[in-house]
Amino acid sequence: MRNEVLWLPRPDAVESTNIGRFGQWLSRREERDLTSYPALWQYSVEHLRPFWGSVWEYFGLGKTVPEHRVLADETMPETVWFPDETFNYARAVLTAPGVGDDEVIVRAYSDTRAPVEWTLTDLREAVARARAGLIGHGVRRGDRVAAWMPNIPETFALMLAAASIGAVFSSCAPEFGSRAVLDRFSQIEPKVLVAVDGYRYGAKEIDRTAEVREVAAALPGLARVVTLQYLGASDPEGETWDRFCAYDDGVEFEPVTFDHPLYVLYSSGTTGLPKAIVHSHGGMAIEHAKMHSLHHDLGVGDRFFWYSTTGWMMWNYLVSAPIVGAGIVLFDGAPDPVGMWRLAEESGTTFFGTSAPFLMACRARGVKPAREANLSKVRGIGSTGAPLPASGFDYVYGEISETAQLQSLSGGTDLCTGFLGGAPTVPVWRGELSCRCLGADVRSFDPDGEHAIGREGELVIVSPMPSMPVGLWGDPLRQRYRDTYLMDFPGVWRHGDWITITERGSAVISGRSDATLNRGGVRMGTAEFYSVVESIEGVADSLVVHLDDEKEDQLLLFVACKDGVELDEALRQRLKRALREQLSPRHVPDAVRQIPAVPRTLSGKKVEIPVKKILKGVAPDEAISTDALANPEALRAFI
Repeated sequence: MRNEVLWLPRPDAVESTNIGRFGQWLSRREERDLTSYPALWQYSVEHLRPFWGSVWEYFGLGKTVPEHRVLADETMPETVWFPDETFNYARAVLTAPGVGDDEVIVRAYSDTRAPVEWTLTDLREAVARARAGLIGHGVRRGDRVAAWMPNIPETFALMLAAASIGAVFSSCAPEFGSRAVLDRFSQIEPKVLVAVDGYRYGAKEIDRTAEVREVAAALPGLARVVTLQYLGASDPEGETWDRFCAYDDGVEFEPVTFDHPLYVLYSSGTTGLPKAIVHSHGGMAIEHAKMHSLHHDLGVGDRFFWYSTTGWMMWNYLVSAPIVGAGIVLFDGAPDPVGMWRLAEESGTTFFGTSAPFLMACRARGVKPAREANLSKVRGIGSTGAPLPASGFDYVYGEISETAQLQSLSGGTDLCTGFLGGAPTVPVWRGELSCRCLGADVRSFDPDGEHAIGREGELVIVSPMPSMPVGLWGDPLRQRYRDTYLMDFPGVWRHGDWITITERGSAVISGRSDATLNRGGVRMGTAEFYSVVESIEGVADSLVVHLDDEKEDQLLLFVACKDGVELDEALRQRLKRALREQLSPRHVPDAVRQIPAVPRTLSGKKVEIPVKKILKGVAPDEAISTDALANPEALRAFI
């Protein structure tokens, strides 16, 4: 690997950064030097109880906890964190340490309406009103509240309102079509659904009133539909948001256990219905406090932005920033390659988070952000969603900022955080994720479960983390949980990535073992994609491939038609229209082509990843063994 350093920590980083000060505090407490990142990381994974107990105490999440009561059981998935503590995530966010009541805590920008600013007082009032609306409609602890809403302040307030009651929140982006929404929300049976009547994406206006009615009618046990008139529909479904939020009864916080469900996130649905992943109040608060403060160096006066929709875990990650006193910047709309950098200037963003494909799209279009906007306030740049290639690192330091720290992150919906990333006391090496995050014992396993440095292997986490899900919805015995995460290496979390960990502690992610489609922050699994395509008359089978690297970003759909049917322009347009309306406008394929048959394994699974490799130039015999295929002749169309 190339050992090319693109950014170095400040000489006074131990004194001037959050992680440096935390290391000094912990060093005094433990009577050992924990100010270097390698020493602090090693301590964090070898001494789980004192480390996480110190994070809990340092960020004021609760009183000092005896070490033996920080973690009651280390066995995954039976792990129990802070078993004696009560907590409420909404209280932690709305406390916003160091932020004055009249200081702006939320800045929101949109293609649909004018910018919005909320002070901490405004946010608390909005939460109080949404809370009164939920309680008025019978929502109690454990009930589910679903939001089919964009990345706007009202969605944030609704989530906190649900959390304050002990209800369970879940969200989908408005770009998701009705089928994708029902695949998710029908699993959790919400009592209240809040949706928008539509939205604008760039210059295009998308009406959602009919789809809201369709989803509402199909959800069992739904007691109330509330519509926020984002586009100003004159005949919204159910109750209006303004009426729902008509009363302010103040905010109280239901004390819940550390592992009480906070919200449900969803996997991409690659191999069937999306997994409904349950995250906890305490797990999200302690993990996000650690990441935002110690890794991103956020605090009072900072403004944290990450381009995301409410259908991606980065939204949940973003809105936790007030726990460490940082303000948040929200954006709902099309991620314009020039406009997003101007938004960073206008909003005063100090940490700009986005996806690797967005950075590579800016590079491909020749955008020079430093010339388009004043980015002098940006101290950190985050990239996730896909591995950022070395050329992306060059682009950031050549055209965006010479001084900002680039943090390429890897994590996921399953943990709602990053477990590989950067820190203010760690250099940035070209093409690499700078470090394993604190408390994340990430290793590279061979098939026998042996770890090695400098060798590619399966990404695993060998010790529990508080942000690991407390369960999957509808899986009371946790058998599906075990099958999903802990089956390949018993008692060890297998994440599904290929990783190489270097001698200096950085890492390189080679790719995923699934075939998630992630475009513009909207993640979609291939199983959901196929359910729409193969419902179209004349289509017998299909395969979708996303070619996403520094050279191209193409979504290719291959269809095998029924006997006597040809893929003509009319069928091609029907397919695109169905995908746009039922799933997401961002997942309309760039090309639709006819093939004789979809290649499948002997067990009947479509072979998306081998086909993708072949289309990217890998020799067929290197991409897949034809002995594993039920119909190896089907590969010829792609070769």
